[in-house]
Amino acid sequence: MRIGLFPQFCPSYKTMNKLRELLQSNETILLDGAMGTMLMDAGLEQGAPPESWNLLYPERVQNVHAQYIEAGTRLIVTNSFGGTRFRLKLHKMEDRVVEVNRAAAQIGRAAADAVADTVIVAGSMGPTGELFVPMGEMTVEDAEAAFAEQAKGLAEGGVDVLWIETMSDLKEVKAAVAGARSVTDLPIAASMTFDTHGHTMMGVSPTEALEELSQLGLTALGANCGNGPAEIKAVIDTMHTLSPDTILIAKANAGIPKWEGDELTYDGTPDVMGLYTDQVRGLGAQLIGGCCGSTPDHIRAMRLVLDGADPVVEVMPETAVTEPKAKRQRKRRRRR
Repeated sequence: MRIGLFPQFCPSYKTMNKLRELLQSNETILLDGAMGTMLMDAGLEQGAPPESWNLLYPERVQNVHAQYIEAGTRLIVTNSFGGTRFRLKLHKMEDRVVEVNRAAAQIGRAAADAVADTVIVAGSMGPTGELFVPMGEMTVEDAEAAFAEQAKGLAEGGVDVLWIETMSDLKEVKAAVAGARSVTDLPIAASMTFDTHGHTMMGVSPTEALEELSQLGLTALGANCGNGPAEIKAVIDTMHTLSPDTILIAKANAGIPKWEGDELTYDGTPDVMGLYTDQVRGLGAQLIGGCCGSTPDHIRAMRLVLDGADPVVEVMPETAVTEPKAKRQRKRRRRR
């Protein structure tokens, strides 16, 4: 079975697609890493909305983007993951949706435009956190309106592409796409999280996701977040086998999350993410980055692997990815 994306039927292609242009001269594009992880390190308090920093501390958010660009990323994702009114309502900011998202886009745009290389600014659109009726109270119309409002702010702020991510429900992805297209003709990419026995939390398999998302005229699709690189590799392998021509996104967490006291940490070192980069590229991903727990150090290691400037470090856990670092065996090999 071959499934293709058909840009000629997609309204988003009315706008210049800078991401596709960049792919014409780069076989693989390195994406950025975690935003929340970096903002926590910069002082964001547990439970506070990262999006509020777009208004309170824009220079700190821009500094995170700048660090990833310096590390070698060519696509940064805005600090707007929880930027729908459903998520912002939890912090009494639901009347500032457009303002918050516009600011997120402007901050990313400023960071990208500060360097000579082309850096794509992707407007992050995460899940609402709500369930559709009858399991919950959100209607499709409610979801489309919320995503339209968010997309309006991101478009006004100057993003190059809308980046729907960490989704578990195909209905919500479709609502996000429909809402976005009601207010802008920007290109759209979408990724889902397959963190429940190879499926999303709502039971969507990689095959089903590929089949459904391929009908939406997206620039790219794939997987992000979840339970580390192994999970993402399996998704990319399945999707690329079914549709070799589809532009695939792979944005894995930096290993497996675990609690150390009251701090959430990830066991994926830069070497682990470098190996993942080499492997997932071989499986067919063209847009490769990190998600939760990843930092500029991880992205820098991934850049070196992609450029062939550094040996790939093969990390072989004895039983699982969560084995302590001291028990890992490592050997170096040159990328073919």
